[in-house]
Amino acid sequence: MSDAQTGAPALSGSVLLYKNPEPLSLEAHNKLGLKNIERPFGFVETTHVVPLTVQEFGMAATSLPIIFAPDRKTPLAVLSARSGENLFVDQTGNWELDGYIPAFIRRYPFVFAADQGGDNFVVCIDTQAEMIGENPDLPLFENGQPTAYTNNAMEFLQDFERQRRATEEFMQVINSMDILEEKSVTFTPTNADGSQGEQVKVADYVGVSEEKLNALPAAKLLELKQKGCLGAIYAHLVSLLHWQKLIQRTLRNAPADGSIANA
Repeated sequence: MSDAQTGAPALSGSVLLYKNPEPLSLEAHNKLGLKNIERPFGFVETTHVVPLTVQEFGMAATSLPIIFAPDRKTPLAVLSARSGENLFVDQTGNWELDGYIPAFIRRYPFVFAADQGGDNFVVCIDTQAEMIGENPDLPLFENGQPTAYTNNAMEFLQDFERQRRATEEFMQVINSMDILEEKSVTFTPTNADGSQGEQVKVADYVGVSEEKLNALPAAKLLELKQKGCLGAIYAHLVSLLHWQKLIQRTLRNAPADGSIANA
């Protein structure tokens, strides 16, 4: 089924961060493009987790915890220990210097979307994105053709889709090995008198069990290595060392009572 006005495929589902993704077309978007705005990462400043692809694990592990969602086991980059905030976006709306920016965020405001049958993907753009508008600094189209900016964005989407599929394959292998387990991250606050308070649970998540990983038969470990999974697993485990730093940063930005409610 197609959109009655544009003739473009009707889209289904929704994607985190996107308000009004529309199939990109010359007819509908020839006057639009990217504008320089004061807060370039304002669109993600209240988002505390975003999906991550397996190819990103190595770089992401230098900045933030990598976890797996409890339901679909989707890899996630953790941007704060509390929901509703992103510690990597500063007060000026810019990304923290030297902090890793997940590809899921870098592709915005473009996205691949499936049609209702789920058989085809179309390039879409979030027309309600603050950085998209008329009289742009970087137009989407010129002389009836996509600009270099638009072509680069489409190439990025294609690469992201390849990485997304590789991530699904990675998760299939991980799940088949039965090495994931439920985990919790906690912290112990210090009271005003210097004594230790009661331990507080910050989050529940799913991660690789080092015990289960080490107990795998040699043949299974070799399979993980041959399929290119072992490096990503170790990057995930190393990334979990960032939890305590993230908690401390979250506490510094916490309400006056110092709570991390709704983490």
